[in-house]
Amino acid sequence: MSSDAESGHTSGTGSVGASGPTKSLWLGLLAVSSAAAAGALLVTAVIAYVFNGGFGALSSLFGGAVVMAFFAISLAIGHFVGRNNPSGAIGMFVATYFVKVVGFAVVLFVIGAPAWLHARWFLIGAVVSVVAWQAAEIIGFAKARLQIYNDPESPEGGPRV
Repeated sequence: MSSDAESGHTSGTGSVGASGPTKSLWLGLLAVSSAAAAGALLVTAVIAYVFNGGFGALSSLFGGAVVMAFFAISLAIGHFVGRNNPSGAIGMFVATYFVKVVGFAVVLFVIGAPAWLHARWFLIGAVVSVVAWQAAEIIGFAKARLQIYNDPESPEGGPRV
């Protein structure tokens, strides 16, 4: 099938050029998600301080920090595994998720809740950081440029096949 339309300006020959895949996707998502969760968590800690003092603020920060550590481990593993084996990163996410759930549960049950912990603000801090982290991660993935196909180079002087 052929077209009578002119090919027009080709991509990559002008001042803008063609863009490639996003470099260091996982570390970029880690930075953006951490910043979003930390910002939301600081606002939550201020509100907790107003209502329940220092222990409320500390409890919300602690809840959010646990969630942030949980998610940061996944993105760090995605970065290190994805550099050498991009398709294997998803499998490592699944394996790591199981290890993290069991590991965090064991740590929380063994250590137990400190006496100063305000359970309601701990939960609120955790939920706020999950929502902020996930929202930032979704936006980051949506803006990422992932190369799906390995486009062959065009022969000198000829059209792409």
